[in-house]
Amino acid sequence: MKKTGFEVPSETGPANLAPPTSLRVCYISVSLSTSLTETDHSKQRRGGGKDEERGEKQKLLLMEDTKESNVKTFCSKNILAILGFSSIIAVIALLAVGLTQNKALPENIKYGIVLDAGSSHTSLYIYKWPAEKENDTGVVHQVEECRVKGPGISKYVQKVNEIGIYLTDCMERAREVIPRSQHQETPVYLGATAGMRLLRMESEELADRVLDVVERSLSNYPFDFQGARIITGQEEGAYGWITINYLLGKFSQKTRWFSIVPYETNNQETFGALDLGGASTQITFVPQNQTTESPDNALQFRLYGKDYNVYTHSFLCYGKDQALWQKLAKDIQVASNEILRDPCFHPGYKKVVNVSDLYKTPCTKRFEMTLPFQQFEIQGIGNYQQCHQSILELFNTSYCPYSQCAFNGIFLPPLQGDFGAFSAFYFVMNFLNLTSEKFSQEKVTEMMKKFCSQPWEEIKTSYAGVKEKYLSEYCFSGTYILSLLLQGYHFTADSWEHIHFIGKIQGSDAGWTLGYMLNLTNMIPAEQPLSTPLSHSTYVFLMVLFSLVLVIVAIIGLLIFHKPSYFWKDMV
Repeated sequence: MKKTGFEVPSETGPANLAPPTSLRVCYISVSLSTSLTETDHSKQRRGGGKDEERGEKQKLLLMEDTKESNVKTFCSKNILAILGFSSIIAVIALLAVGLTQNKALPENIKYGIVLDAGSSHTSLYIYKWPAEKENDTGVVHQVEECRVKGPGISKYVQKVNEIGIYLTDCMERAREVIPRSQHQETPVYLGATAGMRLLRMESEELADRVLDVVERSLSNYPFDFQGARIITGQEEGAYGWITINYLLGKFSQKTRWFSIVPYETNNQETFGALDLGGASTQITFVPQNQTTESPDNALQFRLYGKDYNVYTHSFLCYGKDQALWQKLAKDIQVASNEILRDPCFHPGYKKVVNVSDLYKTPCTKRFEMTLPFQQFEIQGIGNYQQCHQSILELFNTSYCPYSQCAFNGIFLPPLQGDFGAFSAFYFVMNFLNLTSEKFSQEKVTEMMKKFCSQPWEEIKTSYAGVKEKYLSEYCFSGTYILSLLLQGYHFTADSWEHIHFIGKIQGSDAGWTLGYMLNLTNMIPAEQPLSTPLSHSTYVFLMVLFSLVLVIVAIIGLLIFHKPSYFWKDMV
């Protein structure tokens, strides 16, 4: 019986599985070619001789091999295309899973407002931080500063009805900076410092009246007002210390990229803090000896998982403004003819002062006496050395109940490490151009001598844009800073090199308000962090699955490409 090209050999049987469609097409084509060749051979054997039959047979076999090779090549290309398309799909799936799992989460930002109600002026600071906290302390950054026009709030004791208008401009600015949707959840704090501490010393009732009006005014805004309070001098010093060390990165620990174990930087020692305001000054640092002789000056902090034993003291009445009033009250006692020749003012400077103003502040009470005149005139003579000696008389160094004191019998441990000097320390020295580069203590003294000796008219011409009230006091303020640091706090010519006059650090003002905000953010609950779209187990399963698909596809593709005959041997 003659075979046909479409007959399936009996040994394959109907029970055998058929090959895949694409391979089946290739298989049928090869089988058909072979069957047709056998039929032609039968015909040729009946019609021709042996030689012709042999030649025709060789030609047909060659044609058969060529056709079979072409068919296999065509099928291999189709299979490679399918595998390549599968690989692309697997890669796209991997990328989609990765991007979905690791896409950036929506920024969740909180805001806070702190008002620094100082003795000479009030400033408003706006801070923001991520709701998800790090080591139980908010990562807070300053985004806005607004200086309130006018004096400090303690000066409004006789005109409390004007306090609302006084605060309006800066509070309206806060409305603009903070998104409207977050107004109601943004806390507002007001901290009053030495100016209000002095007012409370005079009359607690008057101080409470001012704070009551401030609270009513701030409660009218759409924010979450948390209250107004007078902070202690110790708090002011401590929060200033926290601020500069936070901004300088002294609290944080870094992690190496190849290790999960944190390590401290080479210069992890904290900075000391020197703060100078109008009515008080603070010194705060971590002493080398952790045991203190004066418990009243000791504070303990635990920040970022580390304990700190800190020394701090606030000298009320020794801010630059109150120190000047003290000096005038002291010097007028020996003046004559209602004239005070003052070495702390430029030659040619003149100013009339009311005696009643001189004794308004509690800081001058120790010098108060009955004078035979109601006014006196200051006449500047511009002598740095005499000014320096006059200032030193404000520091009582005649007694010390401890191993070492600053002045007025206040304990001061040996100075340790670097110090950041900010607020008025910075503003005065920056005006005198003593912050642009590092000057030695001797050079600073020389520059101060030269500045104080310049005639008043020459000074006014050189600094025409500066208000005369402030301009006239820079000689005193600069001399007072040197006297306070060198004789009051016992810095030497060598340790002077460790004082850094700082205005801003990373865009945030150096001062107590940021430290205050850092502390208060612990009272603001952190919201539940947003979760990732996939659970960790699902994410790992999908990544492993798609990776296996890629590996299998790559192996098959390489096998077909490099050994197609081996592949066909198994498949066909």
